[in-house]
Amino acid sequence: MSYITLDTQKLTQNYDFLNHLFVKHNIEWAVVAKLLCGNETFLKSLVSVIDKDICDSRLSNLKKIKELSPETTTVYIKPPAKRLAASIVKYADVSFNSELETIKSLSEEAFKQKKVHRIVIMIEMGELREGIMADSLPDFYAEVLKLPNIEISGIGTNLKCLNGILPDRDKLIRLASYRRNTEIRFKRNIPYISAGSSVTIPLLNKGNVPEEINHFRVGESLFFGTDVFNDTHFKGMHQDVFTLTAEVIEMIEKPMVPTGKVGKNLTGESPEYDDADRGKTSVRAIVDLGVLDIDIKQVHPLDKGIEILGASSDMMILNITDDINLKVGDEINFGVNYLAVLRAMNSDYVDKKVVNTRKTKNKPEKAEI
Repeated sequence: MSYITLDTQKLTQNYDFLNHLFVKHNIEWAVVAKLLCGNETFLKSLVSVIDKDICDSRLSNLKKIKELSPETTTVYIKPPAKRLAASIVKYADVSFNSELETIKSLSEEAFKQKKVHRIVIMIEMGELREGIMADSLPDFYAEVLKLPNIEISGIGTNLKCLNGILPDRDKLIRLASYRRNTEIRFKRNIPYISAGSSVTIPLLNKGNVPEEINHFRVGESLFFGTDVFNDTHFKGMHQDVFTLTAEVIEMIEKPMVPTGKVGKNLTGESPEYDDADRGKTSVRAIVDLGVLDIDIKQVHPLDKGIEILGASSDMMILNITDDINLKVGDEINFGVNYLAVLRAMNSDYVDKKVVNTRKTKNKPEKAEI
């Protein structure tokens, strides 16, 4: 059976790298763990490494985090569905909101559960995903202040995820002005501006993040060392926290071009072949991994001399181009990106394993949004 591995030692080193950066800039940050899809094995590894709030967009994942680490602050990072208000209050200490009627439901549930539920008001800054329009913030804020058992912890925004709109200093300065004007108008403190994510880190390094922006939410850069803004990687961070492994289940020399009338394959494509390859053969390996588990465009063999040719629902076909000593039963490792891990984590057919486990948790200064 194929499996995906999380290297806790490399994850720890990436975490320490980012934590040092954010401490240097007096910024609090939280870990976005939705990539782990609530997997208990990987979540245990994560909470052994970090001492930060954990963000997720799936309620079941936050529930699992609370079961594993009740003291961890959980943050629901998309506008909640009204029907989930009771569970949001129960399992999320903080939620990101943009609809007044939903916040009213959260208020009612928080009152019933004898809790104070904290919220971050999301503001639209050009990405056209979640967020209220900036000119409606004063009226929106005033209405939220009337609600019992609700505490406004901050304002925030989301960029890059839908339309690819990148953060810049001008957007962040405007967001900071919205908080400042609201604080002056209502004579109340708004502790956080949660406007940073993996894509904003390069701006921080260049001094283009106003000091008012004091909270980041980071997932991809933590797990992959990715410089999302420039589509590259941060020097000093690991890109191979995760590795995907599959077993060779067949290895035979075969023709390079199929024979017979060509129709559409499983994914609706009609593959094309080079006539120059007709009559030639190559060694082909089949591994126990398919499109049910991964997108083959998002993975790459770590060994040179191995080429991905295609995949069916549960098998991947590889072309062995060099003299590699492989046999049936051997394993082949693949590098993976964010989308590949997300797909594999959602597959019940891919086992999850942890290596280089830690026994103690880092204990940096902890803050809550």
